[in-house]
Amino acid sequence: MAIHQGNSRFRDIQRSVQGITTKVLSTELKALEQNKLVVRRVYDTSPPTVEYTTSPYCETLQTMILEMIAWGKNHRDRVREE
Repeated sequence: MAIHQGNSRFRDIQRSVQGITTKVLSTELKALEQNKLVVRRVYDTSPPTVEYTTSPYCETLQTMILEMIAWGKNHRDRVREE
């Protein structure tokens, strides 16, 4: 599994996360940007185009995330055995 690559617009992200509100997504994207995990680019178009992409720093999380996924799968299997 790879961390999402490429650019995404706000509405594209919102559509991909079922049930997320505009306010929550906006807050989360700002936090991700402040923590250097997401890069926000604004293009001089009318209306302005804003795109988000993962930063190179975000890539450093990939190993940890894959380990957490593996742990979660093992945990689920263990719980189902009982």
